[in-house]
Amino acid sequence: MTRLSIDSLHVAFGQKEVLRDVSLTLESGSLIGLIGPNGAGKSTLMRAIARLIEPERGSIMLNGRDCSSYSRRDLSREIAYLPQGQVVHWPLDVRQLVALGRLPHLARFSSIAARDRQAVTRALEKADASDFAHRVATTLSGGERARVMLARALAVEAPILLADEPVASLDPFHQLQVMELLRDIAKEGRLIIAVLHDLPLATRFCQRLILLGEGRVVADGVPEAVLAHQHLQAAYHVEGLYGVKDAERYVLPWRRFPQGGRSSEEEGLRHEA
Repeated sequence: MTRLSIDSLHVAFGQKEVLRDVSLTLESGSLIGLIGPNGAGKSTLMRAIARLIEPERGSIMLNGRDCSSYSRRDLSREIAYLPQGQVVHWPLDVRQLVALGRLPHLARFSSIAARDRQAVTRALEKADASDFAHRVATTLSGGERARVMLARALAVEAPILLADEPVASLDPFHQLQVMELLRDIAKEGRLIIAVLHDLPLATRFCQRLILLGEGRVVADGVPEAVLAHQHLQAAYHVEGLYGVKDAERYVLPWRRFPQGGRSSEEEGLRHEA
């Protein structure tokens, strides 16, 4: 079992505190959704786990070993990272681009081996990107590019996958496909952490949600508890619509609260008082 332990993590950019005393224990076998409003610290937490930024204080342990003790190469075999909004600048063949995910497994100056080519093929198939495997990457649409970059992250075949907004530029069909894929990969015994803004998808596909607000953990647990009315109001200033379809729960952001985050009922009571 893969275990990631975050203890009292604090990250600041200059005088701005972005993460404040974040402590979490994350284990393989589940798809964990990292949610929260813009500026809550979600992407910063992902980058800190991947050691792309160094915390002011606190620790991140992977299976009992401090991540800071890993070499960049060794850690990149353990943690695959899919950042948001990637742009492709080089006219690479898509298959070559996905093969870059195998670099952590290659010795210096060595060429790609059969097992690496097989991993690339598997990743392209899982991301539904095989049909344009031989196109030039700079000719792809935004949605096609998103699937290719997911394939590159999947090609690492790391025990941990960090996916920052993996469905942001996809159409509904591929959003569902990617969420099903991430859920299935987690069931295989890997730890998948995904930053999500789509609350219905987060509710339906994630086994656990972590809600960040102003750099702190506001709520952590099963989706129906984390997305309870009081948490939606406190974190997002919205009212949720709750329901069940085919024995699966869903939550829809339904309406914004007035300035200050009060519901219409609360506003009425305040004026009556």
